[in-house]
Amino acid sequence: SGYANTAPPSPPCGVPMTRLLPLLALTLSTPAVAADPPRVAVTKDGKGFARVPSGAPFRPWGFNYDHDPTGRLIEDYWADEWDRVDRDFRAMAKLGANVVRVHLQLGRFMTGPDVPDAANLGRLGKLLDLAAREGLYLNLTGLGCYHKADVPAWYDRLGEAERWDVQARFWAAVAGKCKGRSVVFCYDLMNEPVVPGGRRGAGDWLGPAFGGKHFVQLVSLDQKDRPRPDVARAWTKHLAAAVRKADPDALVTVGLVDWSLDRPGLTSGFVPERVAPELDFVSVHLYPEAGKLDEALKTLDGFHVGKPVVVEETFPLKCGPDELGRFVTRAGDRAAGWVGFYWGQPPEELRRSREFKDVLTLGWLELFEREGTARRSRE
Repeated sequence: SGYANTAPPSPPCGVPMTRLLPLLALTLSTPAVAADPPRVAVTKDGKGFARVPSGAPFRPWGFNYDHDPTGRLIEDYWADEWDRVDRDFRAMAKLGANVVRVHLQLGRFMTGPDVPDAANLGRLGKLLDLAAREGLYLNLTGLGCYHKADVPAWYDRLGEAERWDVQARFWAAVAGKCKGRSVVFCYDLMNEPVVPGGRRGAGDWLGPAFGGKHFVQLVSLDQKDRPRPDVARAWTKHLAAAVRKADPDALVTVGLVDWSLDRPGLTSGFVPERVAPELDFVSVHLYPEAGKLDEALKTLDGFHVGKPVVVEETFPLKCGPDELGRFVTRAGDRAAGWVGFYWGQPPEELRRSREFKDVLTLGWLELFEREGTARRSRE
């Protein structure tokens, strides 16, 4: 501090020094808030991203920060354990990330159909400052209902139109809080939405659980006489409009399962060429299978519909880390960015474990560091 070896300055006339000393201590101990990084926009050729106004290329390379090692979601601990969030963001930056995808639960941001949660919006603002300090952009993914027990009963009772309106209010509140913050790389409308065929039971809005969480969510319960891609586009348009009204400069995407392509067999209804006109770029969740890299590349090609494609989720879930590395290399410029996973355990901690899941995660993080270093050397 500049006052380390000098007497403190004289107080203004009439103000006791005893009242000024606490303020002086606070001023000297509080770090300055870091400025946001430059805004990121889609390049004119529609193939990638660049920083504004410099035009410097930007390739998303980062992590999904979707839960901690025990499975807790960020809103479960960020009020009482902010030091964990701080530590994890520093660790992700150290690993070479430039983007962090954070998953926000609707039930934690809406206390009623039209009442946003002020406390969690405040914590979101704190997260923006933390990301800026660490030089990380945020992918804010919303409308999460991952823990079924945390989904408000009033929300599940809503009809399709009313539910869409609540979702729009969620995004109006979140994007309104973030308006003008260029540290936000994008808003992802929902993780893995699906338009079902036929009709589902009342309140049956979630797909099957995976690892104790419901990652797939339905946007309707009754197809009626509508083509499924028409429902998907109407939903996407409704929510994208809510985001852009609140934060006009924002990039908007939606996290698509790899079975969204319009081809025989299982499909989500979110056909890329149908929903892409409402989006700034396309996001796909792609986990290559061992020995089937050609198939995975063909699937990735199917999401190219004239806008950048980001592999928003990947991990050696169905193949080993080395094979995943070969997939990333072979994909080349087919993907404008890559986002894997970080669950709060840095490599040095994982190396002390012999559990299979930790060994697998360590292999992923070592791949991430290695690929990231190679990519930066080429740019």
